[in-house]
Amino acid sequence: MSNANQISCDEALKRLFEYLDHELDAEHQGEVEQHLHDCRACYSRAEFEKRLKGKLSALGQDKAPETVGQRVRKLLERY
Repeated sequence: MSNANQISCDEALKRLFEYLDHELDAEHQGEVEQHLHDCRACYSRAEFEKRLKGKLSALGQDKAPETVGQRVRKLLERY
């Protein structure tokens, strides 16, 4: 980080998932964006998390077979 007004790595990483989901207000979104622009380590982490989120999102689009649903229902009935 080069500017004393910027947020710390800890703060950027605390906000990272909200940043990636565009859930921060404009000011906080801009602070994280600026930090990622200036900090290579946090930028790398953000890129990893973004790719992982994309891969997990793609996996969630496949529908589980009906047999899985039946097995889960039977397990739940036991408890």
